[in-house]
Amino acid sequence: MGETGQSPHCEERYKVSDSQKLQQVTLDEVDQKLLGLLSNNSRRTNQSLSEALGLAPTTCLARLKALKESGVIKRFTVEVAPEAMGLPLQALVSVRLRPGARHLMNAFGNELRDLPEIKQFFVLGGADDFLIHITARNTEHIRQFVLDHLSSNPAVAGTQTNLVFEHGHGTALGL
Repeated sequence: MGETGQSPHCEERYKVSDSQKLQQVTLDEVDQKLLGLLSNNSRRTNQSLSEALGLAPTTCLARLKALKESGVIKRFTVEVAPEAMGLPLQALVSVRLRPGARHLMNAFGNELRDLPEIKQFFVLGGADDFLIHITARNTEHIRQFVLDHLSSNPAVAGTQTNLVFEHGHGTALGL
């Protein structure tokens, strides 16, 4: 490692072809610290990041670019308070598809992506097939969402809705 903290093979270390999986990417301690800093505040400046890591700004920027290009960093997002958008209520809805409808999982997931109430969803292995995190104006909005988009879908065998009283975050990816 050079004086700037950049490995001579920095760019090569991150390269991942489309057919390879990300688990083959090697992240050193500096990469992990960089990801930790960004996951706490993705709007930090390169100068701030480089100072926190003890790297030259150009080295920090090269590492950041390599992490983005390799797919380790998928995107930068903004977390909006649902209350500010008039959606103070959150719920987690478990969805079980009918046994004969398993081939429709991708189509069902694609339908979910287009619904404005959905904050995120997970495809599961186990008793349920999906866990959907939704935001809503009130309980009637949740009820109507479940009836209109889930219960009425012929692929859905059943749902279970749980209201979220508090939502927190853990440390990002154990970093």
